[in-house]
Amino acid sequence: MPVTKASDADFRQLLADHDKVVVKYYADWCGNCRLFSPKFKRLSDQEDNQHIAFLDVNAEHSPEARKLATVTNLPFFAVFQNGELVDTLSASKEEAVVSLLDKIR
Repeated sequence: MPVTKASDADFRQLLADHDKVVVKYYADWCGNCRLFSPKFKRLSDQEDNQHIAFLDVNAEHSPEARKLATVTNLPFFAVFQNGELVDTLSASKEEAVVSLLDKIR
């Protein structure tokens, strides 16, 4: 599934539209966020992740979406299931994000 850019305007609707969602919160100035983008895209393309919606949210421009996951650092990842926050993670290691994804697989 492709990575979808999301904002406060459509974030809640995207959570409602998909049973399982992983969100990467980023900022344009965040170097680690930019470095993780290709990894996030690769994860979204993996066959065993096709049932999970992958969202990119600019944390600086989407304060409501940021509050839902209590973002503390960037890059920051959150997994939602049936619209409810399951877990969060502040990391830039792919293995850590894979472990987070395992919580909603």
